[in-house]
Amino acid sequence: MGDINHFEYGWITPALSYALSVLGSVLGLVCAGRIRTARTSGQRAWWGLLSAWALGGTAIWAMHFMAMLGFAVENTRIRYDVPLTAASTVIAVVAVGIGLAIVGTGRLNALRLIAGGVFTGAGVAAMHYTGMAAMRLNGTLAYDTVRVALSVVIAVVAATVALWLAMTVRRGLAIFASALVMGIAVNGMHFTGMSALSVHRHEGAGREVTGAGVSTLLVPIMLAVIFGVVGLLYALLAAPTDDDRAAAAYLSGRRVPEPAVATPAPDPVGLRARSTLGQPGNPFPSRRDTPPR
Repeated sequence: MGDINHFEYGWITPALSYALSVLGSVLGLVCAGRIRTARTSGQRAWWGLLSAWALGGTAIWAMHFMAMLGFAVENTRIRYDVPLTAASTVIAVVAVGIGLAIVGTGRLNALRLIAGGVFTGAGVAAMHYTGMAAMRLNGTLAYDTVRVALSVVIAVVAATVALWLAMTVRRGLAIFASALVMGIAVNGMHFTGMSALSVHRHEGAGREVTGAGVSTLLVPIMLAVIFGVVGLLYALLAAPTDDDRAAAAYLSGRRVPEPAVATPAPDPVGLRARSTLGQPGNPFPSRRDTPPR
């Protein structure tokens, strides 16, 4: 049995993983709020995609990988299978996206919320254990069934609460408080699942382990997270809010209409050109002014 350390670098990795989960939750909740105010199906799909990336890609998957940086097994080098690691990212984003689509189409009710929470929670659990299956080390992984089931239950409950918050929370302080709670739930699910793990080392401890090292994956993953967060912030800042639309409608309603140009009445026989009575400044005609014949 190999000795496992989940906090090889102390408090740094759990603190960073919690910060990532809170940051992704804040961005995801704000983007989800834009789904409710979108006017077209294309806008709803766009904000749903951004919310799925923020919640699934940043709050869940990036948090998982950051927490895994502190995972170590004594006298065993850990590497990662790149295709399986990428697949775990896709699973997280797609699961959250489908969950948002379930609760975001039509009127929110208990059935939709439970269905979306179960699907998303199962997807989050699948992401976690797919990421664990991507580990390559000189040993065999084994899991405690009870703790695995508990981690899945936590994932489903956390996903259900997250979807409910995404569809109901609107104000900034409430969004931030909800993100703090979601960060605790996501990290709780992760470390519950990790506590179910045990490693049985192989006899040949010096055998070569294939796969990408943490240092190889860390740079591209962190760049993807940074560019993703910057892109989400830019999309949120560039998109007009409800207040912007209301202000634009108010200003357009207060525009003074341009004065209408008076159109002269029709003069088919040319009387206006020959008449001098209606011209300002002209003297009133009299007989004295009439030239002799």
